[in-house]
Amino acid sequence: MSRATSRAGSRAAPEPLGARPAGARAVDVAIVGAGPVGLLLACLLAARGVDVVVLERRAEPGGRTRAIGIHPPGLAALDAAGIGASVRREATAIRSGIASCQGRRLGALDFGDDPVLSLPQHRTESLLEARLAALAPRAMHRGVEMTGLRESGSRVMVRVAGDETGWRARYVVGADGVRSTVRKMLGAAWIARPGFARYAMADAPERADPSASALLHLEPDGVVESFPLPGGVRRWVARLDEGAVTDGRRFAALVESRTGTAIEALAEPSEFIARQHLASSFARGRTALVGDAAHEVSPIGGQGMNLGWLDAVHLDRAIALALETGAPREPFAHYDRARRSAARRAMRQAAFNMAMGAPAHGMRLTTRNALVGLLSRRPARDILARAFTMDGLSTGSMPRSAGQSTRTSAPRRGLGGEDRCTPD
Repeated sequence: MSRATSRAGSRAAPEPLGARPAGARAVDVAIVGAGPVGLLLACLLAARGVDVVVLERRAEPGGRTRAIGIHPPGLAALDAAGIGASVRREATAIRSGIASCQGRRLGALDFGDDPVLSLPQHRTESLLEARLAALAPRAMHRGVEMTGLRESGSRVMVRVAGDETGWRARYVVGADGVRSTVRKMLGAAWIARPGFARYAMADAPERADPSASALLHLEPDGVVESFPLPGGVRRWVARLDEGAVTDGRRFAALVESRTGTAIEALAEPSEFIARQHLASSFARGRTALVGDAAHEVSPIGGQGMNLGWLDAVHLDRAIALALETGAPREPFAHYDRARRSAARRAMRQAAFNMAMGAPAHGMRLTTRNALVGLLSRRPARDILARAFTMDGLSTGSMPRSAGQSTRTSAPRRGLGGEDRCTPD
């Protein structure tokens, strides 16, 4: 029995007779989905002694490089999970951002002592999964597809394909991405929000004079962004408004035509659509949504994965407090309000980022470039820095559970870029 469960066990409501499927395994928390957000939450809970399982449909970890940007608040969450030092060793630090148009520098931001770290998502996930294995060796269950949820008494019955027993969890968390099965089972609406654009991305070897800067080419035909990655590689992302980029040669030609930089893609480019959605509710009863299952935020501007980690930090506290106070049925009202508000702010910022990177000509181009130049100078530069940070998107204030470490309280700062293709 976990420490959290033992504290709450005498106060939790008893289960009705007949509510338990024969042989169903009892746990404190069942997390559906083993992406970066589900894994982080599992690590935070396991470190508290909470009995947690992670149910992942995929039999093997994914190897695609999606999100790469780790903001300071996200890094603080990884520190709390116990992998921050490993991330720092492997990642590349992005220390500044430079905006230009047609070869002319428009402005720059210095990230100072809080650089954005760049690390492929699959490496971050690998570090989190290894940490979870050390904390709770039996927590991860791969090749397990959740097929049903039914709340009964003080538990949620979790059904899985090919297994009649399933799990009985005090709480369930849907961390299963933008196509979330948990969200659909909760009946939460998936509400479209402003912001929509098409992009292509590919990685290419860094130039002979590698830069630790994020480069933002605000060109007339659409934005081209690039970010350094570990191993002498740079991620390139280009906005597409017409046609398709079907191979590395065409992608390289598009980048060079807009920026004047010759690249050689290491693999075929991938196209993705940046769109935004918000779940009508992040929680219902004993079940909560987290990360992309709760909100689809455009990757342009680099907030999605980090926003999900901040969800996880908040939800970790809420679950721990609930387990300590008798495992009430609806403990997530504050989480729902606070994180929906944070997601809406992130979406407004992301929609602004996409609009700034849209094709622009004539007076519109002149006006946009003048605005970028003004915003990169004091005092407007400080306002821009706040707009592009995750300030205000952190976990916010809420009651702390007994014995909670202050390490899980993420700072309110972050800046930089994150790329990902269409979420799983």
